[in-house]
This record gives sequence, C-alpha cells and structure tokens, in this order.
Amino acid sequence: MKLRNSVILHTLMGVVGGLIYMGIEILWRGHTHWSMGVIGGLCFVLIGLLDEWQDHPPLLLQMIQGACIVTVIELFSGLVLNVWLGLDVWDYSNMPGNVMGQICPQFSCAWFFLSFVAVKVENLMHKFIGH
Repeated sequence: MKLRNSVILHTLMGVVGGLIYMGIEILWRGHTHWSMGVIGGLCFVLIGLLDEWQDHPPLLLQMIQGACIVTVIELFSGLVLNVWLGLDVWDYSNMPGNVMGQICPQFSCAWFFLSFVAVKVENLMHKFIGH
C-alpha cells in the first residue's frame, strides 16, 4: 500500500509541478513549451523527494538544494533542447552571468523561491494522500 501511495504522490507531484511551471511561464512570458511541463514536473518531484531522502531537513536547506537541482536540470535540458535540437525554448544570453544562454544567477534565485512552493505543495499532498 505504501509503494502505491508513493507512486501516486510522485506522479501527481510531477503533473502538478509541470502545470504550475507552465502556468508561471505563461503569466511571465506569455507562452510556454510542452517540454517545460516535463522539466517542471521532474524538478517538482526531485525537490519533493529531498524532504523524504533527508528526513525533513530545514526548509531553507531544501530551497537551496532545490535551486541547485533546477539550475542543473535547466542547464542540461537547455543544452539538449536549445543548443543541440535548436528549439529555442529559452535564451538567457542577454542576462548577466549567464552560461551559454541556458542558465543565469537571476533565474537560479527564482528557482530558490519556487522551491518553497514545491516543498509546501509536496507537504500538502502527503497529508491528503496519507503517505
């Protein structure tokens, strides 16, 4: 029963995280790309798992780790989607401190604050699913 609840929780986290991220992008940029749902969902699940893997570390630590996770995933995803496949989903090349136009300190800071949302949503979902 516990494995079933875990699979349900993490699947829901992925879907909710992907939809939240796509919604934020639509509000911020006016458009999104389907890959952002996949990447956002993956990031949400990984940030949620931090709480489980580390036996409920302090929220600030989870937010720092979440920002690092998202930044690394964004770099690798950007290299595949934007550089290798040429989809031009995002481009940070006009941002100070950017790396190959795929990541930048300003958005890493944004991921820090969005990690708060992921941790809180994951905690709420745990309560409702009974995991």
